[in-house]
Amino acid sequence: MQDISVIILTFNEEKHIERCLRSVLLFTDKILIIDSGSTDKTVAIAEGLGAIVRHNSWVTYAAQFNFGIQNNPFQTRWLMRMDADEYVMPALAAEINDELNRLSEDTTGIYVKRRVMFMNQWIKHGGYYPIWLLRIWQRGKGMCEELWMDEHIKLFEGKTIQFKNDIVDHNLNNLTWWTQKHNLYAIREVIDLLDIKYNFANTDRVAPNLFGTQDQRKRYLKLKYASLPLFTRPFLYFFYRYFIKLGILDGKKGVIWHFLQALWYRFLVDAKLFEVYFRAGKEKQAIVTFFRNEYGKDI
Repeated sequence: MQDISVIILTFNEEKHIERCLRSVLLFTDKILIIDSGSTDKTVAIAEGLGAIVRHNSWVTYAAQFNFGIQNNPFQTRWLMRMDADEYVMPALAAEINDELNRLSEDTTGIYVKRRVMFMNQWIKHGGYYPIWLLRIWQRGKGMCEELWMDEHIKLFEGKTIQFKNDIVDHNLNNLTWWTQKHNLYAIREVIDLLDIKYNFANTDRVAPNLFGTQDQRKRYLKLKYASLPLFTRPFLYFFYRYFIKLGILDGKKGVIWHFLQALWYRFLVDAKLFEVYFRAGKEKQAIVTFFRNEYGKDI
């Protein structure tokens, strides 16, 4: 087994957690689950496969994940971030087993590729593969950005490399679940866009850089996207994804994915943002008050 521990956040993930855990057990038995109150069999399945489960009330993804980093009982050299509905491809597990111990001391982060499955189909086009994510890093060398949406692991020092193989994001829930989840995501996305404008979080984050790593490039492009007019940018983004980046080649299931993820979801975000401005105005404190009254949370 490798000198690496895996941190996974869960809430009612009985459909996914065994698949996820068995994939990481190919290279480590040091697995920490941070559960936010599951009422299904998630915890029993995880503990049955040898994972340590800690309970913590949900605030944000970043807060939950950083709780896991700070309360990790395994003093391993390396940490890995996984979502419960993801799994590690056998080829990546083999790569971790073969390469992890050979890395230089100044290599503090490892990018891996993520492939997205939707309705059991691999979404290969529209800019959705490969997606490079910093998922493995040295303990004490990085933390999760304290943001509401699109949180990345930010390294404090060192250099990064890329592994060749993939993790897979394959959620098994139905489309109703997916749309309900993205309705909730839209609120977080609104807060993130407002944070870009008003700097509510005032936190250290991945620096935007068009020519940097994929997370830096994504951050740069998101800043540019945020500057575009409401209700225009979702259509521009969909056109770019579906036609310029050839999402059209993903077939019927790809139509559903790219339309919902690139257009419907982004339009919903803009509609919720419009509602904030309509009901609260554009003063910073008025927006904070709106979210406190409407959603019971500060931003």
